[in-house]
Amino acid sequence: MEPETSALELRGLTKYFDRPAVDSLDLTIRTGEFYALVGPNGAGKTTTLRMVAGLLRPDAGSVTVFGIDALADPVAAKQLMAWVPDEPMIYDKLTPLEYLEFVAGLWGIEPAIAEPMAHDLLVSLGLEAHLHERCEGFSKGMRQKVALAGALVHDPRLIILDEPLTGLDAVSARHVKGLLGGRVRAGCTVIMTTHILEVAERMADRIGVIASGRLVAEGTLAELRQQNGRTDTSLEDLFIALVNFEAAA
Repeated sequence: MEPETSALELRGLTKYFDRPAVDSLDLTIRTGEFYALVGPNGAGKTTTLRMVAGLLRPDAGSVTVFGIDALADPVAAKQLMAWVPDEPMIYDKLTPLEYLEFVAGLWGIEPAIAEPMAHDLLVSLGLEAHLHERCEGFSKGMRQKVALAGALVHDPRLIILDEPLTGLDAVSARHVKGLLGGRVRAGCTVIMTTHILEVAERMADRIGVIASGRLVAEGTLAELRQQNGRTDTSLEDLFIALVNFEAAA
């Protein structure tokens, strides 16, 4: 039997600005897993995700999404992905339902399918009371949830999230985590950056630690502990030790 295709493979991914932002990064995300990418500010997390999403062209390396060369055939790759940035981008004059139905139309989804799907997504994120309000008066957290729902309306196989819990209160964060967990259980793949290490510790199947554009450690929390000889420490302590070691090196 042939091995299952990985959801995402990065090989030698490199991006320079005034210095290497991403430095020959190799990364493999398995189909159906929740992967958290953590690192200090300026480590290259967002730059990596923007290259995966096709918003930034790498200077070198390759991006493969479910076996598709995303640099050679970006349209085919993007059809399988959803991208949710840390700053939500939605249309203020539309209601959440109108926005999702608009996005669904861009994907060519029939209204008879799009309308109930949009409704269910928004309700699952706790926005039932705001379905018919214009987005212009929404808080950042509410806008983030609308943007997430819009990204999921075409039922992507790979969800790419940059700090998805920023600006969310505890109840809203629980809605988002519940939705993402349900998607993973249904076979979807998630790669997420986060500064909230407890979220990575609790939700992720595997965790990658990135520093100076390079992957310095990767594995389950138990594997990271074993690799660093810290069998009962928290992810926060591991993270600080790994990042400090990389900075000293």
